[in-house]
Amino acid sequence: MRIAVSLGEGRSYEVHVVAGGLGGLGAAVAEVHPPGPLVLAGPSPVVRLHGDVARESLVAAGFQVTALGVPDGERHKTLDSWRLLVDELIALGVDRRTPVVALGGGVTGDLVGFAAATVKRGVPVVQVPTTLLAMVDSAVGGKTGVNTPAGKNLVGAFHQPSLVYAATDTLRTLAGAEVRCGLGEVVKHGLIRDRSLFELCREEARGILDLDAELLQHLVVRSCEIKAAVVAQDERERGLRAILNCGHTVGHAIETTLRHGTLRHGECVAIGLLAEARWAVARGDCAADVPAKILATLDALGLPWSPPRLDRDLLQDALRRDKKWARGTLSTAVLLDIGAVRLDRIDRAEARQMMDELPLPNSPPPEPPHLQEP
Repeated sequence: MRIAVSLGEGRSYEVHVVAGGLGGLGAAVAEVHPPGPLVLAGPSPVVRLHGDVARESLVAAGFQVTALGVPDGERHKTLDSWRLLVDELIALGVDRRTPVVALGGGVTGDLVGFAAATVKRGVPVVQVPTTLLAMVDSAVGGKTGVNTPAGKNLVGAFHQPSLVYAATDTLRTLAGAEVRCGLGEVVKHGLIRDRSLFELCREEARGILDLDAELLQHLVVRSCEIKAAVVAQDERERGLRAILNCGHTVGHAIETTLRHGTLRHGECVAIGLLAEARWAVARGDCAADVPAKILATLDALGLPWSPPRLDRDLLQDALRRDKKWARGTLSTAVLLDIGAVRLDRIDRAEARQMMDELPLPNSPPPEPPHLQEP
């Protein structure tokens, strides 16, 4: 399955969702880049699992492959790691036509993509996501960057890939927690644009968690279709694209307060979706039954609905440093119903109210977690 991300001349590309492994990667890259030098960058655990197949495929397509290690884990998504990658790419002699293939999860894609965006003012990057989170979200759309102690993704650049190659067989090597992490973003896509996708996440939760190939393929394809359509209308998040941040205002504040890594990104987004839905109901915008439906879906997928105990003052401080603030207001996706959302700009008082809807740990669920819809 090929999904077009239509951005105009020189920036458009395709997302290949392949029901198999990485054996076709080289041929896909050769469609967009002539054979020649190429850098294959990924963390050692991913390279051990998938590096040989990726390299063999690229070599068979005529590329001269140089491997480059990438640090693994959210705690390494830093300016120091970016600086090391930049130095290594320059030392390898890459030029503005040398593709850099990012093989790994969301951290790898963001970090390698940011290095590619900045070396020589931009070299091509091919995203090859190997986690569900990266396939359904971070590999598509061109956002790259790193975290700082002050917040999530505060330093970065828009740098569209020349190709995204998502081979869903690579998901079979993931731990269950990593699969659930990606499902937080899938639930978000259903909430903002596709009721049937949202409902599928609850109704077929067991099969999804058991890595049913057909279900995984559908989740990846549909999520990429939703994100590609939004990005095509608003590449640099000047308007509509902000709906993709649903759940992220609260989620990013949690990640920053926990100093990145205690909870996975998709888990924090899941918690944020519930809190932001509760806030939307409280302000009279959202259908009253939406939080219960979200909670039932999170529960079915094994996703958290509440964070560990956190200092609310630190949460509010993290919120104040959210990168979406502009002239005293925050661009926010306001849920209206399952599959329906609108953009709004809220002030700091409303943002504090949103954070106050975050359920406290060890408190009873705000709605019955096993809600059965008619």
